[in-house]
Amino acid sequence: MSTPFETVKAYIETLAVQVDHEDPDEQLLVVSAEQQGIHRLVLDCEDDILVLEQYLLDIPSATADNYRDLLKINRELIHGALCLDETGTRLIFRDTLALANLDLNELESSVNALSLMLAEHADDLIQLAQQGGAAA
Repeated sequence: MSTPFETVKAYIETLAVQVDHEDPDEQLLVVSAEQQGIHRLVLDCEDDILVLEQYLLDIPSATADNYRDLLKINRELIHGALCLDETGTRLIFRDTLALANLDLNELESSVNALSLMLAEHADDLIQLAQQGGAAA
């Protein structure tokens, strides 16, 4: 019987992503798919959930209008959400999936949702980064 980490790793190996780092002890993978805009996406098996996080950019001087625009993008996301890290200055994409019944289609959909958001809103994110932030 395979562990949830082994299942996630097997699913990742079937997707068009490159494994940049693997830590079986921490049950953590870091993957990239440069053509999809995905760079160092962290997949972390935490108890009964899989946490996916990708750092997007720093936004230390974001305005209320910037946050409003990010919330509008959130509404369009199929999976996951844009959110801030604990410092409130780093924009990340985050999704959580239940490990108990995780399947390949669900994981692939989450990765594709990130890629689609990056493609559709690249100009918005670049503009936000140029307003005082730094892109990933």
